[in-house]
Amino acid sequence: MDDGGLVIMDDDGNEVVLDAREAEGLFAIAGRLEAATVSACPDCRCRVIATVALLDLLDAAAPHPRGGELMDLADDAPTLHLYVIDPFTMCDHPRWRDPLSDEWLEAVEEAERAKY
Repeated sequence: MDDGGLVIMDDDGNEVVLDAREAEGLFAIAGRLEAATVSACPDCRCRVIATVALLDLLDAAAPHPRGGELMDLADDAPTLHLYVIDPFTMCDHPRWRDPLSDEWLEAVEEAERAKY
């Protein structure tokens, strides 16, 4: 993945990996995912998004090359949330203090442990 890409994953570790161009395109057509965001780091692009809201957002937005994969991920998600990870951020999320930041961190750490 190029610098600037994103990973969008569910609680089971299923993910859609976007390169920088795809990530910027998604943010452009979907208003930076604000309408689907339930919690976000104020300093980077990491966030928790609602699956149903993401489906609605993608359905109303201009087509995205990976939109079908993102919709499948949201449709099949085991929980109501998806997790957006900016793997190239140097952010430690010091100002992300709401309870969903802990949920985001737990999901990301579990997915990383499962890979090894």
